[in-house]
Amino acid sequence: MAERMTYVLVDGENIDATLGNSILGRRPRPDERPRWDRVLEWAERSFDQSASGLFFLAAGTELPISFVQALNAIGFRPIPLSGEGKVVDIAIQRTAEALVDREADVLLVSHDGDFVDQVARLCDGTRQVGVVGFGEFVNSAFRGLPGVRLIDLEYDIGAFNTPLPRVKIIPIDEFDPLDFL
Repeated sequence: MAERMTYVLVDGENIDATLGNSILGRRPRPDERPRWDRVLEWAERSFDQSASGLFFLAAGTELPISFVQALNAIGFRPIPLSGEGKVVDIAIQRTAEALVDREADVLLVSHDGDFVDQVARLCDGTRQVGVVGFGEFVNSAFRGLPGVRLIDLEYDIGAFNTPLPRVKIIPIDEFDPLDFL
């Protein structure tokens, strides 16, 4: 019998878009992107078994070969996709559906609510299931799924070399409306 595995399904475009649009307000520089090797290491350590990383990429006419080579070097399997529609979402949905019939644990790295139904089917009580992303941006529907572990890419995994900017929260006793008028 094959050794039980944790499958790490990465929606890299979703993470990159959230990081750029919602956190940094600009395109992330290479040194500001997640260290994907740390995600695999965290999965292996936390689930106490081998992890297989699948990194789904929408490919137009070409992909940056250096990024694909880097993913291969750290243990991810890049999956370049083309076609009509949201090809990355479709491929991740199909992969999650195929995993329902396997004795395997699953980490989805995405904020996208398009995967809630597939993740719900994986929450059958026989496996560990996690959703990895920036906690404040993970689709709220994941929070209601029984047994899903929400994992913060920055704080729980430590996937970044430097702290990311955060919105300053103002204690109500320090709030002055004149600061905003």
